[in-house]
Amino acid sequence: MAEFVSVEVADQIATIRLDRPKMNALDAQVQREIAEAARLVDDDPGVHAVVIYGGERVFAAGADIKEMAVMSYADMYAHSRALQDSLTAVARIGKPVIAAITGYALGGGCELALCADFRVAGESAKLGQPEIQLGIIPGAGGTQRLPRLIGPARAKDLIFSGRHVPAAEALAIGLVDRVVPDAEVYQAAREWAATFTGGPAIALRAAKLAVDRGMEVDLDSGLEIERLQFSGIFATEDAKTGMTAFTEKSTPEFTGR
Repeated sequence: MAEFVSVEVADQIATIRLDRPKMNALDAQVQREIAEAARLVDDDPGVHAVVIYGGERVFAAGADIKEMAVMSYADMYAHSRALQDSLTAVARIGKPVIAAITGYALGGGCELALCADFRVAGESAKLGQPEIQLGIIPGAGGTQRLPRLIGPARAKDLIFSGRHVPAAEALAIGLVDRVVPDAEVYQAAREWAATFTGGPAIALRAAKLAVDRGMEVDLDSGLEIERLQFSGIFATEDAKTGMTAFTEKSTPEFTGR
């Protein structure tokens, strides 16, 4: 039983909930529990979409600095792999993932949010990569996922300065996708997640894989990834169901097979 990260499933939507007082600092234990939760929801056929939520007060204010401050180079060389792998497990969930961001999403918390497909932020939320102010750099994907999302110049601005980005600016630069009143963040994320329930789960997984892996390679390689995923979908019952419903002008009922 995880201590700080829980998974709740309702209406085909899984909520991965962080609850480590006071600021959901991502220490080694929380990192392991996040990875376990990600694998759990990825493997559950009853889960069609995922919301990552830190509660009403804060999403996650970053890594546990007290834990890191005493680490040597050798310690961090080993730990950094586990740190990256824990968040990559979230990025690899083969279902739509939405980060519901309240309060601070800083450092590792911002990097966790970057692993989601979409980000919903409260009006008073603040995001950023403040590691430079500690004399270090982001180490859980911030230097890689952030420029892929908002472009290298804007990413360098955030990483070099370490400044906190308010929700309105985050929306303007594409760091978040929606801004809502603070009290509505979780509900807004769930409503967005609900649009993916009942859909063709295998096709959604294939689409996510094609986009994500395609962004990591050259165009020709990306097109080959797309071609293989596209042709593979034709082996599924959902593809037959969807195309038959289209020709018959009826509503498809997908089964995820």
